[in-house]
Amino acid sequence: MLIRIVRMTFRLEKTGEFLEIFRRSRPHIRAFDGCQHVELLQDLHHPNIYSTYSLWESEEHLNAYRGSALFGQVWPATNAHFADKPQAWSYIAVSI
Repeated sequence: MLIRIVRMTFRLEKTGEFLEIFRRSRPHIRAFDGCQHVELLQDLHHPNIYSTYSLWESEEHLNAYRGSALFGQVWPATNAHFADKPQAWSYIAVSI
């Protein structure tokens, strides 16, 4: 299982537009092969900073999504509203 976190800072006046993009896209992302979960988080103290938290069966599934037509629509529309460069991290769970 791959955990993917993407932190995005938006221009404050564009957060509503981003939220609409996410609302429309989320069901399609969740239905994408290999996606187990996707949710949106908002920073507690900075209302224009959001992170997506998604779970993927594998890195190959995530990369297939990133190469898909769906991503090709969602990411440029989202990217148009950024106030800063996004940051992304990929993790795997550690069993101790």
